[in-house]
Amino acid sequence: MKNILLLAHDDAGQEARFQCALDLTRALGGHLTCVDVTQPPVVMAEYYGGIGGSTVLYDEAAQETVNASRLKARLAKEDVSWDWIDATDSITHCLRNLAQIADVVVVSLRQHAAALPETGAIAASVWAGTRGLVLGVPEDCDRFDVLGAAVIAWDGSPPVLATLRAAVPLLTLASSVLLLTVEDGSDGIAAEDAATYLSRHGIHATIQRVHDGLIAADEHIRDVCDDAHAAYCVMGAYGHSRITEAIFGGVTRRMLAKSDVPLVMGH
Repeated sequence: MKNILLLAHDDAGQEARFQCALDLTRALGGHLTCVDVTQPPVVMAEYYGGIGGSTVLYDEAAQETVNASRLKARLAKEDVSWDWIDATDSITHCLRNLAQIADVVVVSLRQHAAALPETGAIAASVWAGTRGLVLGVPEDCDRFDVLGAAVIAWDGSPPVLATLRAAVPLLTLASSVLLLTVEDGSDGIAAEDAATYLSRHGIHATIQRVHDGLIAADEHIRDVCDDAHAAYCVMGAYGHSRITEAIFGGVTRRMLAKSDVPLVMGH
């Protein structure tokens, strides 16, 4: 868990991503790769032709050049190993390509309504397209507390088991680990087995069960994170339907939209 990939893009969520990526890289003794993406103006070019599209692309490129200069100056003063990649592509396509050689990709969970780029969709797409972990960060998050409490949204499915394994280096640093299981009658690996697995890595997790009912699973997860003062929540593609509700619907999609804590996500 040494290769951290950060989306550097001048939007409302960038500062949160930047701070959390630095915290994660320092804690793991890793290397931070920042990718600054200038997006081609696909819609503008389609409607207004090459000249208008070129103007919009030039404006964004100029904005990202300034953004890159500022971030590089800040990185030079930080105690982390880092490098920089400039790219012109869609953010999703670029991140999914580079994520193939990253252990963790840092993106935003969501931004205020009508903000561009649509970060929730980017997070879901990158998550679906990589076998590594994705750290999704709310835009008002000012740090990633690697030493804080961790909650694992456990449903016993292969996605959450794969996420658990990949997150072991991070969970080892947590002050406490809570395995939360929402009992809904589904089959899967028991939370006790997950706790045993973690114990062999020196991680002593507690188990909390809540019963599925009138409250949706994602509400249970968010409530428990709040009660536990969780620094982050670990989750796989949560759910039991075919292809996880047509690629991350239901519980997973609502967590992307509503979580107040960073999500460490895998599948």
